[in-house]
Amino acid sequence: MAKIIMVTGGARSGKSTFAQKIAKKFGNNILYIATAIPFDDGMRNRIKKHKNARPKDWKTLEQFKNFDNLLNNEEFLISDTIIFECMTLMVSNLLLKYNIDFDKIDYNKIDEIEKEIFVEVEKLIKIIKIKEKNMIIVTNEVGMGIVPSYKLGNIFRDIAGRINQYLAKNSDEVYITISGIPLKLK
Repeated sequence: MAKIIMVTGGARSGKSTFAQKIAKKFGNNILYIATAIPFDDGMRNRIKKHKNARPKDWKTLEQFKNFDNLLNNEEFLISDTIIFECMTLMVSNLLLKYNIDFDKIDYNKIDEIEKEIFVEVEKLIKIIKIKEKNMIIVTNEVGMGIVPSYKLGNIFRDIAGRINQYLAKNSDEVYITISGIPLKLK
């Protein structure tokens, strides 16, 4: 039976390494769905390091929205296991696709945006379950740090936190990594 596994933790806590370790237990037919957008040198360097850390035979799909098209993607259809990295980058990308002044946005618009982000996440989970794929979702734990001093940071933290709660509820297993040590929560 296919499983959904969530791996959360802080920045550089060992989430990716642990997710890859889990994926290898499911076999070799692995698809890595990468949500990062290479918008600057730092992100390009980070993406390069992640690519170099993955086995060369794993396929990579760069995508952070429109998950309905996975049903027509041959690499997705033939893969047994999906690593989805990273949910919080996906949330960030979806937030920033709106060309909005977040300092002046009203809370009704924020609620609309959050609903649209949830639709993408729900589509992904539904497709994974329908196609009976194993999926390891990597996400950042964003609620344990300093409260952001700017409105967009607060909006992001709140939406990402609620998305993480939804993912944890819909996952068969949930882990948190701290200093490279995974702890099973569920």
